[in-house]
Amino acid sequence: MNTKCNKEEKYRHISLRENLHDMAKDLYDAGVIDAKTMRRFDEKCLPKVKDLSPAQIKKLRLREKASQPLFVRHLNTSPSTVKQWEQGLKHPSGIALKLLNVVEQKGLAGIS
Repeated sequence: MNTKCNKEEKYRHISLRENLHDMAKDLYDAGVIDAKTMRRFDEKCLPKVKDLSPAQIKKLRLREKASQPLFVRHLNTSPSTVKQWEQGLKHPSGIALKLLNVVEQKGLAGIS
């Protein structure tokens, strides 16, 4: 009975998108859907990358209890870049924005 409770708690935190992707993966593994269809599921199930404002970036860093130098090391960028993001002088894009989105969703542990 304890195991069932743990499973229920686990599934509460999984999004509908993740459930659909898991089902598609199971169907692919069983040979019911082909690789092309599975690739479409993979593409559709990727989370959207959202823009972050300077205030959101700073709030994210503070939420993670990280100094700018520590945040820089996790993101593998320069101190001036993070400072400029937080001041609104530059805006993250590409892989940097994707990393910030991962940190927002999963914390620094998500990229460590």
